[in-house]
Amino acid sequence: MHPDDIYALTPLGESELHSSATSLTPAQLDLLVRFDGVLSYQQVVDGMQPEARKSAGAMLTALQMRNLVKLAEPDPFTAQWNADVQRLSRNVGDAEVDTSLASLQRSGFFVQIARPRAAPVRAADKPLTAIVVEDEAVLAKFTTTLLTLHGFQVRQAGDRAEVVAEIRRPPIPDLILLDVMLPDADGFDILLRVRQHPALKDVAVIMLTGKATRESVIRGISLGADGYVTKPCTPDALMRAVRTVLSLPQEDDPLSTTSAGRKKI
Repeated sequence: MHPDDIYALTPLGESELHSSATSLTPAQLDLLVRFDGVLSYQQVVDGMQPEARKSAGAMLTALQMRNLVKLAEPDPFTAQWNADVQRLSRNVGDAEVDTSLASLQRSGFFVQIARPRAAPVRAADKPLTAIVVEDEAVLAKFTTTLLTLHGFQVRQAGDRAEVVAEIRRPPIPDLILLDVMLPDADGFDILLRVRQHPALKDVAVIMLTGKATRESVIRGISLGADGYVTKPCTPDALMRAVRTVLSLPQEDDPLSTTSAGRKKI
């Protein structure tokens, strides 16, 4: 690859971010999310963490082999824009002109990413439990009702105090659906604390949020989220992500049929 090459997602690449299930590693996802058909390869790599830059070339090759990214032909405006930005960067420094960050912060990015986590160990007659962290009452009720209809025992939290109380209350949840923007807390901070807690570090976490930028998706992935679903989303898309991270059969899978009288998870 050449530093000035520009890459964009193929239809398969777009599908990978919208299918609610992926087999890519977190590092590969980080790189895939960054390709927007505007930034050059060098600009993309410059925006990555130093350790990740070392393997960026190999990861790009892997993404190309899976036909998830392709070389893009920039339009004249984009080509001129990148040339002007590179010239300005040399004059005023990267700290003042960070095109990679500007690209990541563009809103309207739509993803439904989920990675399988080991299936929860539980008794056959014990329902799965979930905590819905959402401060908007209508959305909290909708999500709680959806999970309840699928056999979950659901607890709700809408602010920092409620999150702490529900996480401390037994049983330890199998799943946390976590909004990023809460009135007195940051969802990323909560995710970090969950991953650092010895009793909670293996709990499946899906970020369910309207904070739809590449930057926020990459941050969620890097902090250990198992899934990232942008709002609004359909009930089916959310449940596919839930089933994926909990390593449960999807609803169209014959193995998902349960015995009579039991709710289908």
